[in-house]
Amino acid sequence: MEQRLVGGGGMLTSEQLVVLLELLLEEEELSVPTMLALQRTYSLQDQDAEVQHRWCELVVKHAYTQAYGDVEHFLVHYQAMGVYLYGELMIQEDPQQQALARRCLSLVQEEMDQSARRVVEEMVL
Repeated sequence: MEQRLVGGGGMLTSEQLVVLLELLLEEEELSVPTMLALQRTYSLQDQDAEVQHRWCELVVKHAYTQAYGDVEHFLVHYQAMGVYLYGELMIQEDPQQQALARRCLSLVQEEMDQSARRVVEEMVL
């Protein structure tokens, strides 16, 4: 994994950011101000795919609607890595998240790998 330093005051490598986000995924609740601080401090939407994936998981888990655009961007640009995320969007039983999953699928359906598309369609449609 590339050892790129990221973030403002607390310089972290991409690998360290992944660990931080994985630890935060274990938390039951994270407040909107906490999510916003994470997003701003580490520019999570601009990091590598591994960091973005963990960030999107956190966004979905905590229904952080301000970053749903990050989730859409990830699902469109990292289709193979996004299969799990579609499942997370659907399992939350949140109508807004389910609509996001359907919208993203409609955007990339034609260019997706056939087996990945089949799996996602079974979850989403």
